[in-house]
Amino acid sequence: MSKRDYYDILGVSKSDDANTIKKAYRKVAMKYHPDRNPDDKEAEAKFKEAAEAYGVLSDPDKKARYDRYGHAGVEGQSAGGFSGNMNMDDIFRHFGDIFGDSGSPFSTFFGGGGGGGRATGERGSNLRIKVSLSLEEIAKGVTKKIKIKKQGTCETCSGSGAKSSNDVVTCGTCGGAGYVRQIRSTFMGQMQTTTTCPNCSGTGKSVKSSCPTCKGEGRSVQDETIEIDIPAGVEDGMQLSMRGKGNTGRRGGPAGDLIIHIEEKKHDFLKRDGQNLIYDLYLNFADAALGGSKEVTTLDGKVKIKIPAGTQSSKIFRLKGKGLPGVQSYGRGDLLIHVNIWTPKKLNSEEKELLEKMRTMPNFNPDPGTGDKGLFEKMKEYFS
Repeated sequence: MSKRDYYDILGVSKSDDANTIKKAYRKVAMKYHPDRNPDDKEAEAKFKEAAEAYGVLSDPDKKARYDRYGHAGVEGQSAGGFSGNMNMDDIFRHFGDIFGDSGSPFSTFFGGGGGGGRATGERGSNLRIKVSLSLEEIAKGVTKKIKIKKQGTCETCSGSGAKSSNDVVTCGTCGGAGYVRQIRSTFMGQMQTTTTCPNCSGTGKSVKSSCPTCKGEGRSVQDETIEIDIPAGVEDGMQLSMRGKGNTGRRGGPAGDLIIHIEEKKHDFLKRDGQNLIYDLYLNFADAALGGSKEVTTLDGKVKIKIPAGTQSSKIFRLKGKGLPGVQSYGRGDLLIHVNIWTPKKLNSEEKELLEKMRTMPNFNPDPGTGDKGLFEKMKEYFS
């Protein structure tokens, strides 16, 4: 099932500014918030859908990629990387303060977590890497094995941050609940709020003696080799996201994401123009006038093309399907062969004599005439 357009979900247009988009999201989120629609799966789905849309349209870079490529340009990146697999904790972690400018934060108006579940520690930070690809790799898609350094779960304490299991005790601030309750006054009257315990970050546990390896962090720097499946047709500057492959979170928190920035390597002979490829073919004027065949470079190897007699400079030959696939579309682009007539810079005396003779020939000038084909053949031997 295809996804709905993000602009339609929030009821905004591409030209609307960030503040308008934010207000539109707030309106939709309030309408479908689970605290207002208990046990309503359809409302919950619309609430998540709105968060996903806002996660893209509120970010200038993601919005630009979405406007250009559609959903494929931001796949796995909306709302901090949890597109398609989001949960309420993710949404409130990223957008919990969306009503701050109206004096009614999510945590106040709706009671904090949208369901009262215990927070699960601090989310790990995202990692960013660059992956350089050749046009050949982009044409077919590729799996890359990348070695990265990241914060991983401490092997000594298994992520608890404690010296031993006896050093993990119930948090004295929240009594093991992982959250604390407060009564706050709002424009709707007194409301009970539930917030993550500031002492244990929602785990309900505290540590008496810290692990000597990670110093209570629960994480340590580790090397990890990750396989990245890169789809065919990606472009220079595009970003892909692998959820949960970033730094490990603290105190049982979810891991961050791995953001892959695509770099396109320069090709020796081909240039890219969207899904099309461009090849510059240089002909001497004898070849252009007499015609023949020439070998050109494609991503699948070299092929010969026919050069008709009388080919002009700036002529473009098109090889269908010899370009690149699109990330979001079927089929492939074309190879566009741009003809350039090459002019020699240095000539010997015999070549100059031939050119002087050619200068006076009718066919060498714009007005048509009979010319001397034999002379072209002789010149072709010199300049090929």
